[in-house]
Amino acid sequence: MSHLPTIQIETLTTIRQDANHNAFTDLCSYSGRFYLTFRRSLDGHGVSSSGSVVVLESDDGRSWSEAFTFCVPGRDTRDPHFLVFKGSLFVYTGTWLLPEADLPLNLNEAIGYAAWTADGSEWSGPTQMEGTHAHYVWRATAHGDRAFLCARRRRAYASGIADEQEPESIEAAMLESADGLVWSFRSLFVGDFGDETAFLFDADDSAVALVRGGGEVPARICRSAPPWTVWTSAYLDRNVGGPLLTRWGDRYLVGGRKIKADDTRTTSLYWLHEDALHEAVELPSGGDCSYPGFVALGAERGLLSYYSSHEGSTAIYLAELTVR
Repeated sequence: MSHLPTIQIETLTTIRQDANHNAFTDLCSYSGRFYLTFRRSLDGHGVSSSGSVVVLESDDGRSWSEAFTFCVPGRDTRDPHFLVFKGSLFVYTGTWLLPEADLPLNLNEAIGYAAWTADGSEWSGPTQMEGTHAHYVWRATAHGDRAFLCARRRRAYASGIADEQEPESIEAAMLESADGLVWSFRSLFVGDFGDETAFLFDADDSAVALVRGGGEVPARICRSAPPWTVWTSAYLDRNVGGPLLTRWGDRYLVGGRKIKADDTRTTSLYWLHEDALHEAVELPSGGDCSYPGFVALGAERGLLSYYSSHEGSTAIYLAELTVR
């Protein structure tokens, strides 16, 4: 579509590349500084006791230092995401309880944890988030005096189902909180094939969400008007793994893993227009990749974090982008 611009990669910087599996990023600006978070593990992509959350900070988006690192004993910490809410910067992580011996993972044992800071120097946590037991938490956003969180869970908390098998019985729930730590149920984005969900609120208080697809089920765009208890949905033409949904200028920006016709993978960015995706740029990436975070630096400039294994080890990258 001619009225949708392309995105240009101006610079690409490797932020972290070492013997660890570094993955699942998010990016934000807070109190005049940039913050980048990711999950680090010596044992690869899968659930492991070596999983920890790393938070980096930067004054300029170029030189980065480690601000805070944490893990939860007995659990794998992964998929960290930021939330700026009521004068604090929160980082949320979904955690799996590490099973004994060869027992399978159990979604009903998932719990969300939070760490937070008011000044970027002194951090609190990690603390278990009340109301998230049996929920695997993901992206969050703030609207008015409330915070909202995506969390997937097993319908009726059904037992005896290993990890994320039988995805048709997994829901994607919207939780809400007055303080960022104690959560309660608001509604369901979707009641089946629920997965990672990125969402935001528009100026008219309506909400739009992007629910990751999987298997034969593509991603969905879901919409709801206040009080955000009833959602409509429309299927897209593809899956979007590790999805990002944000606004850049007056447009919706979507990012995530794309599976090509030859079954190779890459991280791509799209414009969402009239409930359809329009590809804007493909990032240098491949294999195990995606999970972007984004900060707009203006209507035509932005920073994007993501991870990829296309250079051998699984590394964290930061791209400076412009709209053309």
